[in-house]
Amino acid sequence: MFPPPFFYFYCERQSQGRLRGGALEGEGGVKRSAPAVDTGAQTPVLRISQLDALELDSSLEQLVWTQFSQCFHNCRPGLLTPLEPELKALLHLLLWRFTLYSRSATVGQSLLSLRYHNTLSPSPRYRPLSRRQKLGLALLTAGPRWLKERSHGLLLRLSPGGAASERDGGLLRKILSLVSGVAQLATLLNFLAFLRKGRHPALAERIVGARAVFSQPDVARDVTYQYMNRELLWHGFAEFLIFLLPLVDTRKLKAAVFSVVLGGDGGDRAGATGGPGAWKECGLCGEWPTMPHAVGCRHVFCYYCIKSHSVADAGLTCPRCGAEAGRPEPVKMEVEMIGGAVI
Repeated sequence: MFPPPFFYFYCERQSQGRLRGGALEGEGGVKRSAPAVDTGAQTPVLRISQLDALELDSSLEQLVWTQFSQCFHNCRPGLLTPLEPELKALLHLLLWRFTLYSRSATVGQSLLSLRYHNTLSPSPRYRPLSRRQKLGLALLTAGPRWLKERSHGLLLRLSPGGAASERDGGLLRKILSLVSGVAQLATLLNFLAFLRKGRHPALAERIVGARAVFSQPDVARDVTYQYMNRELLWHGFAEFLIFLLPLVDTRKLKAAVFSVVLGGDGGDRAGATGGPGAWKECGLCGEWPTMPHAVGCRHVFCYYCIKSHSVADAGLTCPRCGAEAGRPEPVKMEVEMIGGAVI
């Protein structure tokens, strides 16, 4: 898991140098340009931009795989499971063929106006990657993923049985574990070097000599904080609601709204229990009242409902009319069946 974004900005502030290739001041105060230097290849790229490009590429691969697997949604379950590593590697190579191989930039880099520069070239100007570098970058990216997912199956195939096979399988397993550990350590060291230098966020880029540079000349950067201010405003508003909502008694608010809308008056909240129509359902759960009890208004409740709510809330009010809930008292009810209807 990568460190928080502000850490990258801090590293950028520490290592950001003066840009070269701009206007150079000659003798007599006359400004002249330096045509021999490519500013796009010399301007350092933000670390967060390089990491965002990698994240966009990973999201694109996941999206393509999801769409591809949905094509076989109506087929037999588990149809793609035996060939899943090979299919993922094939999709990765297809994306590589139509993005990096043809334009020297991935999809994520194209969205951020970046592209790969050949650092093995002695020229300070921009040089695209050679075919060998592009092929090596594809193999170093897709190969380890395929080997990691296929290592268990390969070990099972190489050790069909027997004591000698078990020894060979154990040796191969140790070798794969050692190679995996060395690769993870190298990836960690490369990432630390990336945080320090700001180049090569992926180990494969450092091996083949590929570096992310700007694809367009330098332009005046207009920094606006409109999006950040909007995000901070909504986050603050959400935190305020999270703090405020538990303090609001929604049942009392609902009862007050119903009393205003339905025109409840003080006569309905009197101590007498009137209106048999109000006794057909519990005021809390809405079902037929089990062991009906009243709390001082014309509505009845299940004993469990009113007792549990009164224990949880000392200032309980009737959710239907908003009357103050008193001590639950049992209600005597007579049920008559006339023509299949309950009265």
